[in-house]
Amino acid sequence: MRSLLVLARRATLLAALVAWAPALANEAPAGEAKPPPVPEKPGHFEAQPPPFSPGIFPCTGCHTGPGDKTRRELAFHDDVKFEHDAEHRWCLDCHSNENRDVLHLSNGDPVPFTESYRLCGQCHGDKYRDWRVGVHGKRVGMWDGQKTYFLCVNCHNPHSPRFKPLTPEPRPRRPEEMRR
Repeated sequence: MRSLLVLARRATLLAALVAWAPALANEAPAGEAKPPPVPEKPGHFEAQPPPFSPGIFPCTGCHTGPGDKTRRELAFHDDVKFEHDAEHRWCLDCHSNENRDVLHLSNGDPVPFTESYRLCGQCHGDKYRDWRVGVHGKRVGMWDGQKTYFLCVNCHNPHSPRFKPLTPEPRPRRPEEMRR
């Protein structure tokens, strides 16, 4: 009798292992959703390219090599109103001087425009933290699967990121106010 009990426990354990084997191998059992893919690099998220100004990108169409690093008023990009800590910042604090088609982090590492959240997050760490977990910004996709994140620049102008003040709408009218 005791050997039958041990045998039954082993069979139950073996059945549980067989049932969990796909999950342990990072595969979902048949009929269940697969887990989200692990990013190739920790902290990197799938994002769509940002909205570029028509006729401006790629920047290397005009900027063929490194330019003058001296802070100055720019003649060509007069449509860009720079109000992003303008007293302390200028173009080459974010844009790469060696390759204008990429951005760069404060340590000089190049960053593609699709990963611009890494650049913004260096100064705006609280917003970056909230964006990663879905509290700030927008993302689309499966709640338990793959998601596409909207970049900071999909909502904020990177050169003038502060939203303009809005005038609040009046409160809704109460039903008794509508009868008058």
